Amino acid sequence: MQLFTFFAIFGLALAETGIDGWLRYAPLPSSISWPSVPKHIVVLNTTKTSPVYTAGLELQRGIQSILGQDCHLSNGKPDESIIVGTLDAYVATYGNLTQAVDLKEDGYWLSTENNVVQIIGQNERGALYGAVEYLSMLAQANFSSVAYASNPDAPIRWVNQWDNLDGSIERGYGGASIFFANGTIVNDLTRVAEYARLLASVGINAIVINNVNANASILSPQNIDGVGRIADTMRPYGVQIGLSLYFASPTSGVQGQANLTTFDPLDSSVIAWWGNVTDQIYERIPDMAGYLVKANSEGQPGPITYNRTLSQGANLFAKALQPHGGRVLFRAFVYNQLNESDWRADRANAAVDFFKPLDGQFDDNVVVQIKYGPIDFQVREPASPLFANLFHTNTAIELEVTQEYLGQQTHLVYLPPLWDTVLGFDMRIDNETSLVRDIIAGRTFNRSSGGYAAVVNVGTNQTWLGSHLSMSNFYAYGRLAWNPAEDTTKIHEDWTRLTFGLDQNVVDTITNMAIESWPAYENYSGNLGIQTLTDILYTHFGPDPQSQDNNGWGQWTRADHTTIGMDRTVSNGTGYAGTYPPEIAAMYENIEMTPDNLLLWFHHVNYTQKLKSGKTVIQHFYDAHYAGADTAQTFAPQWQSLEGKIDSQRFDEQLYRLKYQAGHSLVWRDAIVDFYHNISGIADEHGRVGNHPYRIEAEDMTLNGYKTYAVSPFETASNYHAVVTSDNSTTGSVSTTLHFKSGTYDVGVNFYDMYGGVSKYEMLINNKTIATWAGDSEDYLGHTPSIYLDGHSARRTTFTDIAVKEGDILEIVGTPNGIEPAPLDYVVFLPKGVID
Repeated sequence: MQLFTFFAIFGLALAETGIDGWLRYAPLPSSISWPSVPKHIVVLNTTKTSPVYTAGLELQRGIQSILGQDCHLSNGKPDESIIVGTLDAYVATYGNLTQAVDLKEDGYWLSTENNVVQIIGQNERGALYGAVEYLSMLAQANFSSVAYASNPDAPIRWVNQWDNLDGSIERGYGGASIFFANGTIVNDLTRVAEYARLLASVGINAIVINNVNANASILSPQNIDGVGRIADTMRPYGVQIGLSLYFASPTSGVQGQANLTTFDPLDSSVIAWWGNVTDQIYERIPDMAGYLVKANSEGQPGPITYNRTLSQGANLFAKALQPHGGRVLFRAFVYNQLNESDWRADRANAAVDFFKPLDGQFDDNVVVQIKYGPIDFQVREPASPLFANLFHTNTAIELEVTQEYLGQQTHLVYLPPLWDTVLGFDMRIDNETSLVRDIIAGRTFNRSSGGYAAVVNVGTNQTWLGSHLSMSNFYAYGRLAWNPAEDTTKIHEDWTRLTFGLDQNVVDTITNMAIESWPAYENYSGNLGIQTLTDILYTHFGPDPQSQDNNGWGQWTRADHTTIGMDRTVSNGTGYAGTYPPEIAAMYENIEMTPDNLLLWFHHVNYTQKLKSGKTVIQHFYDAHYAGADTAQTFAPQWQSLEGKIDSQRFDEQLYRLKYQAGHSLVWRDAIVDFYHNISGIADEHGRVGNHPYRIEAEDMTLNGYKTYAVSPFETASNYHAVVTSDNSTTGSVSTTLHFKSGTYDVGVNFYDMYGGVSKYEMLINNKTIATWAGDSEDYLGHTPSIYLDGHSARRTTFTDIAVKEGDILEIVGTPNGIEPAPLDYVVFLPKGVID
């Protein structure tokens, strides 16, 4: 007890890996007093596979850890006990609750009144949800007397893993798959159980375990049995299993299944094939949630291959699932490559074009899964108009916890405020309030099903997602899927208390960073609705505005020397604005009514177009990119202010990422402003763009064993050039005489950290080593790497408080390794308080 008191008083913390996420159940500080909590837990189900039994164990574990109090599981009297079970079991044991309780599927009743804690679920997993909510209160030192019912907003609250059978994860930034390896299911499912616990704790009721770009061999008898083992592991947490399907599986020669010559959804042999496979799955997994299908998109086969409709394709699976009570989530992410020379071509129109004519033709157990915006998880998009065009079809929104275009878990970006712009958007159907969250829940059109799906890239990394702070997006997704009207700042505060402790300074600081992060990322990556100006052809990570245009993928900016933006008006453009209900269509059609933050999404304008702020488009670009990068510079210092209040392992691991983000945000800023300055020829009113008085370009230094290299895309290098060693086996150096005033500086070095080698660097002043580093981010960061000198591999490392004198000799020695030729871009000497 003395040891506990010591740590509680002085705020010290033992190292943590992040494996427990927000379920750490950290002991409450000794400075907090709390009322008596019942010492008996009455579990109204003793079947060990039941979520009710799991709830009892979780309560026992949590109370012991949080309060240091042992609780005994029993089936005895309710007096001074914690009672957990289903409503039916409670009524059968004790009679009716004293209050009338209206519980929907998965809902729960929680009461802490009169020395008895009642945790009563509408079903078994509802009881588990209530138990975790009670523990969340205790872990946050909330001992309020409460009595309330909580019901989920929608029945579907799924996550989609993009795991491949070989163990890789598409857009996976948190390690390899916890489900698959070498073409089959892993033997050790310990992490799967831990994952199910996390999912259940935020109300997620189903998981699709494999990639939407599916492999037919998931349907082999051996793998069906392996999936059954996963289902068995997750069942005690109330998490059901779903599978992504490869539409052409009947022709793929799946081991153990019949091989057909067609996958036509109306062919009787194909119908029988899917019926047989589905029966096999349900024989092994009676409570399987259903299927997820990606068809006729990005090269995937589908019903259109046979001139069948997408609804006929979806109904093929729906009919196979119907006898078993399963659902098919059919992705609306269907589009074709387009010709950019066609002014009216627009990928954003694809979802409405494909699916609106099919409204009412989908079976009742089909749910059309719609990305939040019409393109692809961009930093800001208008809410997909498809939500307002399917009156007779169940719909679900597809979000992405995986930060694919949004920093790939190496940049702090708290996503719920972005999601909230869509969930709370009013489509004004029939000139009446029609919030997207009400549409997907089924309320607006009186639909029987609907809800939420999120792509989550959980992997074997101890932090689950690769970043401690990115876990807030995972937690918040579950909270918003349960209650989409909940305040996203409050959600983050709760997550911070559960993850990092109750210190108010910790809560305020980390939450402040989170709330600032999405606006900052939008500012330095792409604003005014232009989309995320990342590379769309390669890694989706770093800056590359050139990649947006001159291709068939349709994420165009239509930027030229005088104008920028997509004209999506009905009068002169692609007609996309007209796919919304009339009130919204009129707003987006009119440039004066269109919000500035979506101006370039809907309108093609001159760079000199004035915004409502009075700024021109190009000046806004310059100002926003500088402002966003400036904000990113504050994250590491804010985090460092918490040293000693967060355990050293998580503190150091996250600090590394925040310092990386600070440097990479400058790479982003410079690349975007340089590109648009180059293409438009319009100067920055403040003289910042292209003006860097504290920089020394590597190619302007004396080169020994180095040579100048023209970087592509040009804007991802300062002055368009870098230097690389003359060959990949010889150490090189660059040197110069410093002409800065004598003083103390923060010294930044911009270099390229390519995949396929770990170059080493040494920086010397007057032949004295002052810093060393390595190009080893592939060992610490999980983002998609690059083998090129580009905006993905570009980064900055900074060394503080370096004393120099005018006339000193600066030298950097680079030792190449593998394919990485120790690339250098520039060095910058910054006086205190100056941002380059």
